[in-house]
Amino acid sequence: MKRSECCDKYKWDLTKIFENDIVFYKELEDFTNEMNSITKYKNNILKSSSNLLEFIETSNNLDRKIEKLYTYAHLNIDSETSNSKYQEMMQKVEDVYKDYLSLTSFIVPEMLKEEYSLVEGYIKENKLLEKYAYNLEVIYREKGHQLDEATSYLLSRFSGVLGSGASLFETLTDTDMKFGVIKVDSKEVELNESNYSIYVSSNNRDTRRNAWTRLHEVYGSYKNTLTSTYNKYMEYMVTLAEITNYKSALCASLASDNVKEEVYLNLIDEINNNLDVLHKYYKLEKEVLKLDEMHIYDTYAKMEKDLEIEYDYDKAKELVVKAMSVLGDDYVEDLKQAFTCRWIDVYHNDSKRGGAYSSGMYDTYPYILLNYENRLRDVSTLAHELGHSMHSYYSHKYNDYNNSSYKIFVAEVASTVNELLLAKYMIKNSTNKKEKKYILNELLDLFKSTIYRQTMFAEFEYNTHKLKEDGTPITNELLSNMYLDLNKKYFGPDVVVDDLIKYEYLRIPHFYYNFYVYKYAIGLSSACKIVNDILSGKDGAREKYRKFLTLGGSQDPVDELMVAGVDVLDKNLYKDAILMFSSLIDEYRRIDENE
Repeated sequence: MKRSECCDKYKWDLTKIFENDIVFYKELEDFTNEMNSITKYKNNILKSSSNLLEFIETSNNLDRKIEKLYTYAHLNIDSETSNSKYQEMMQKVEDVYKDYLSLTSFIVPEMLKEEYSLVEGYIKENKLLEKYAYNLEVIYREKGHQLDEATSYLLSRFSGVLGSGASLFETLTDTDMKFGVIKVDSKEVELNESNYSIYVSSNNRDTRRNAWTRLHEVYGSYKNTLTSTYNKYMEYMVTLAEITNYKSALCASLASDNVKEEVYLNLIDEINNNLDVLHKYYKLEKEVLKLDEMHIYDTYAKMEKDLEIEYDYDKAKELVVKAMSVLGDDYVEDLKQAFTCRWIDVYHNDSKRGGAYSSGMYDTYPYILLNYENRLRDVSTLAHELGHSMHSYYSHKYNDYNNSSYKIFVAEVASTVNELLLAKYMIKNSTNKKEKKYILNELLDLFKSTIYRQTMFAEFEYNTHKLKEDGTPITNELLSNMYLDLNKKYFGPDVVVDDLIKYEYLRIPHFYYNFYVYKYAIGLSSACKIVNDILSGKDGAREKYRKFLTLGGSQDPVDELMVAGVDVLDKNLYKDAILMFSSLIDEYRRIDENE
């Protein structure tokens, strides 16, 4: 379908950002002329409290303008990636944004030349600075870890070269690698990363095996090149941690969220202590699939085949609204704005970006991209992305710009809360056993892939960086054997761990995201506690969660979760999430045995 053929009510309304492209380009031109004004504060930021206030207000104003421009451009190109007009628009914004980052590279190094006591004095002197106190404090946490101005500038200009491992990985895997053909129902089809997930989860075992085997064989054929790109990426992160005086690359990564290393290691330890529940899941899967011998490629198969129930978009909206009613009438009314004010781009059109996301900034709606296809998982995706958008909506509503952006550390909490609430609502209210089992299957897959698989990735990432920091020569043989052993540990006795799995680490893009994956596991664990507390009627649980949604970036993310009743340093957080996983396995088995 061409985009022009899609009804407007199913497309996001970008006129709420800029009335048209003419206005956009005028604003881009104005910003280009205005952005140099930030340089007048060079060597003057901390001259006085009034200078500091004026600088912050000027900087925030410029940041808001470029973010608004960027949002408009990227939403347009994502709706029509092949449109040359939007390609040009995106390129122009990115060029201007890069120039703006270079212009502002002096800010933090200059501020950190002075002690925080000076800034504290200015805050006491000028009450208008009080609302910026937290953000200023966060900047000064970097003191002792910040590069000087000249080095910081050079690093900003050479970051693309120095961090080339990640870009080389993307180019090789997205563009250059070819996977050839596989047999699917006696036909030969071209295999690629886009359709791999379809074939590896096929009901046909031969198709699953062919897809899995072929993909990993090809990655194995590039093992030396891909190991080299990962090694170069680690070298960059480890070196950056060293020159910024952090104990390790992990500590450097955690610093921006003010998260203790203990949080990361506690997660790995507790998941390792409860691998028996994951093994319990694989035992169930093996029985349901009726396999004498279950291989890794079999674990991608669904225990429940495709659900022959269609959920049109109106039905999806109804289900989500009903499921979210436990969060309060005012929450539901706010959520409905997503539909009435056209936050959502619903259906696929020619050259539209795939997948789904929530995106926006302080001066725009929290827009949602979908590719809705009337499946149950599409309903879940809608709930998930609305969770992100409602978190953004409340963060923007209850905070000034400076404190409006929540950290990535908590980004998956609200989305997963919505996803769990929807699943729980549908299981409770469905009279269709097949539908219940399908939903349970989806939930089990969520726990398996988010808590266990992401923690396995986190463990691998931790171990590989430790080797690098210890000066151990990095080879494919070393990393592949380490990855093979991890898989044997996680999959357990009921799964045959095929040797080719040792090459899987070569294709995981998140290994280039700087210790990101653990946040998924913590996000789901946190969501489990929040949902359990709300649905069990725990005193004040809903109010605490609603308060959490309003905090934006006004506190450290760990402290924000405490407001919601979640303590990420408490190992019981992970034990309770695993307990929910175990109970869902038992519930699936009960329904299956009673059919």
